[in-house]
Amino acid sequence: MTMQLLTRKFTVEQYHKMAEVGILTEEDRVELIKGEIVEMSPIGLKHAATVNRLNQLFYRKLGDRVLISVQNPIQLTNNSEPQPDLSLLKPRADFYETKTPEANDIFLIVEVADTTIIYDRDIKIPLYAENGISEVWLIDVNNQSLTIYRQPTPQGYQAIQTLDGNQNLSLLAFPEITINFSEILNIST
Repeated sequence: MTMQLLTRKFTVEQYHKMAEVGILTEEDRVELIKGEIVEMSPIGLKHAATVNRLNQLFYRKLGDRVLISVQNPIQLTNNSEPQPDLSLLKPRADFYETKTPEANDIFLIVEVADTTIIYDRDIKIPLYAENGISEVWLIDVNNQSLTIYRQPTPQGYQAIQTLDGNQNLSLLAFPEITINFSEILNIST
């Protein structure tokens, strides 16, 4: 006889309420994905350095044209509030103090992976596609590669390109800005 486990899915509102009443604390590194509270992996040195390098690189190249949000939540649906490593957001005067950024506020999401490549690729990237995020980058720091996802559909991204080494790329929202992949991972050319 097979036993079926009962699970409970949570909404973003319920998730926030858990934080308000102390069930979840600031020390809990979690995100809400399709109604499930998922524990996030610790951030390693390569991962942190890559996020810091991207933050500085995007600021240098884009300045005030974007708001760079590092490891902060975005709300995709009533039951998903992931925390991407980096998001390039449309600037707002209130810096999103009154409302969590949503899909239409996002130019680019970047996920940096050292131990989470499968989770990011198989769970988070499809979630971003389902919600119409126009461009996502997945950086694999161990294999020194970057996969660019564009043209979202409910079934996934239709345009996928993987780069490694000394290749140039540009952002979909800012095609005039060129970045060499070696700048992101500090690869010697």
